[in-house]
Amino acid sequence: MKKELLMASALVSTLGVASVAQAVTATYAGSMKIGAEFESADDSTVDANTVKDQSNFNISLSETSDTGTTYSTSFEIVDEGTVAADDDNALKVTFKSDHALELLNAGSAAGTHAVSVPGASGEQGVGGTSTNNAPTGVSFSAASTVMGIEWHSPADFMADGLKISASLGTDDGSAKGTTARVDSAYGVGATYVTTAGDSTITIGGGFGGSEVVKTGTQMTADKEGFNVGISAVTNDLTIGIAFGDGDSIKDEGGSVNTQIDGSVTTAGISYVTGGGDITVALGMTSGEAKDSTTVGTAGTTDDSHDSTSASVTYTLADGVSAVIGYTTVDTNNEGLSTTDGGSAWYIGATMSF
Repeated sequence: MKKELLMASALVSTLGVASVAQAVTATYAGSMKIGAEFESADDSTVDANTVKDQSNFNISLSETSDTGTTYSTSFEIVDEGTVAADDDNALKVTFKSDHALELLNAGSAAGTHAVSVPGASGEQGVGGTSTNNAPTGVSFSAASTVMGIEWHSPADFMADGLKISASLGTDDGSAKGTTARVDSAYGVGATYVTTAGDSTITIGGGFGGSEVVKTGTQMTADKEGFNVGISAVTNDLTIGIAFGDGDSIKDEGGSVNTQIDGSVTTAGISYVTGGGDITVALGMTSGEAKDSTTVGTAGTTDDSHDSTSASVTYTLADGVSAVIGYTTVDTNNEGLSTTDGGSAWYIGATMSF
């Protein structure tokens, strides 16, 4: 028995050494957020005070072959009351020429190049009605399937500061169900970075489209749209604005699907002061949409979502910051003012590694 245990230990040790020797390079990062939100809805009977306790852990895997080709992917574990794993990341292959392909779960190039606009920090928010379909993100009409690929050019492609991408997705079988699903999709996008005096300017955007299918039959309304944005960084000041417009489809459950024709504008500004320890940010979002559960027939009344948020973030120590944030939201559903708007405060801390 002793001999068998020794042999088993040796085998495990050997396999362990081999596993380490053949392992890809792994890096990790994450954060822990904890704070309190104080939400005051337009209907005062549903005011709420909530403790926000959120953590995430991200692992990135990468290795470069002898020919200079790099293979990479990542995954994330998020705990926001219930543990969830982000398992929809692509396998990315970056060639020695810096051209890259993302294989499976690749996403849409229309969303890849959406410009990042400054916004408030914090976990404050005001929930709206589930039937209000006004968009709040500029790439809301970008669509993709898990059976998709996305190509990325190197930086400075055809011109200094230019980078472009293109994506293509095909049917993964889910379109055979009774609710609307993306059957095939495409997207293109580009980002251009230049300088003007002391400012670094980023211009980006994309266009994408897809066919939406229900029980194998193509619907008369699909997902299609574009987004465009610009941001400028001048020393410690960052400003940005972006716009998205297009059509989308929402699965309401029970074989009910909603056609959405919407647009949204986001804008924001942030400033770093106090020797880099204090960041002040302000952001706004204004979205509107006409929606209809009779797909192929346009809606006639507007849904809207208008919000303004502000925050102050103070660095307490390396990787430790305190945040105070505020958001106010005004909503309309089918042209009528709702009681789903309101305001919310958040005060908390974030520890990052």
